[in-house]
Amino acid sequence: KRQGAGTGLSAKCAEAGGVDLLIIYNSGRYRMAGRGSLAGLLPYGDANAIVLDMAGEVLPVVRDVPVLAGVCGTDPFRIMGNFLDQLKAVGFTGVQNFPTVGLYDGKFRENLEETGMGFGLEIDMIRQAHERELLTAPYVFDADQAAEMARAGADVLVPHVGLTTKGSIGAATALTLDQAAAAVQEMHDAAKRVNPDIIVLCHGGPIAEPEDARYVLDHTSGIAGFFGASSMERLPTERAITDQARAFKSLAL
Repeated sequence: KRQGAGTGLSAKCAEAGGVDLLIIYNSGRYRMAGRGSLAGLLPYGDANAIVLDMAGEVLPVVRDVPVLAGVCGTDPFRIMGNFLDQLKAVGFTGVQNFPTVGLYDGKFRENLEETGMGFGLEIDMIRQAHERELLTAPYVFDADQAAEMARAGADVLVPHVGLTTKGSIGAATALTLDQAAAAVQEMHDAAKRVNPDIIVLCHGGPIAEPEDARYVLDHTSGIAGFFGASSMERLPTERAITDQARAFKSLAL
């Protein structure tokens, strides 16, 4: 089990719940502020600076679980090697490519690629992190990216099948679970052809609840687990606080 954490309390509770790996990135902060995860891809803040700021909140309260930093690999205002060294010095164990242009498609995505802000920079960031012996757990969105990230030295691959559904700020448009399983399998197979030892998880889209993850794991081969962000942090928080408020509200005076 791998989990994204947007607050120190989330990280602390996730460790108590037995997660194997924690990842913090800017969308975690936006999610826990009641905004959709895609806020992390819009110009509402400096993603890499936010991760450094979150480090002071999360790293001191996590005792044993490795913590990875979400890195915006397309950031034109960072010397990426120096930034990766800084993350390692702060205490991060590894990195993930987030925010990622992989969540963009259509003409806008084409324009990003044409103007030097494409997914290739995220692959380069993972390669540089691997060279620094940081654990790398990149998101990928298709089979070609899965193979390229495996060649770049990805230790853990996270096939991403879209914005997580359900809850108050989840996506309404998503693949079916069967489509998600097929997409995850395709990315898994492409990565394993390059590196048979790579660990492959699943994430996103309709895989929002434990039973969804169970379905995908049962309908794929070789997937080692699930990485949850909204599904492990936002959705449980929404339910717990709402139900607690209703319970107090229902008390007879």
